Amino acid sequence: MTFEEVLPQIKKGAKAVREGWGGFELYIELRDEIGTSDGTFLQVTPYFLIKTSDEGYSMFSPTPCDVLAEDWKIVHTD
Repeated sequence: MTFEEVLPQIKKGAKAVREGWGGFELYIELRDEIGTSDGTFLQVTPYFLIKTSDEGYSMFSPTPCDVLAEDWKIVHTD
C-alpha cells in the first residue's frame, strides 16, 4: 500500500509499518494526547509515534522515501 492509502486507516486507529524496514520497527501509530507525570492526559496536536522492538516508543516523522513508498501494511497487534 502507499502512504496515501494507509493514512486514513492510521487516522482511525490502525497501526502500520513498511515492509522495507528491517524488523526493528514494529509499527507507527497516530496519537493526539500525552501523559503527564501525575497521570493525567492532555490533548495535543496529532503526532506519530513509532514502536520499536527494544527502545519502546519514539517520535516519528515520515521521510520523503516513506511517503513515496508502496510497501506499507497494516499491523494487527492484538
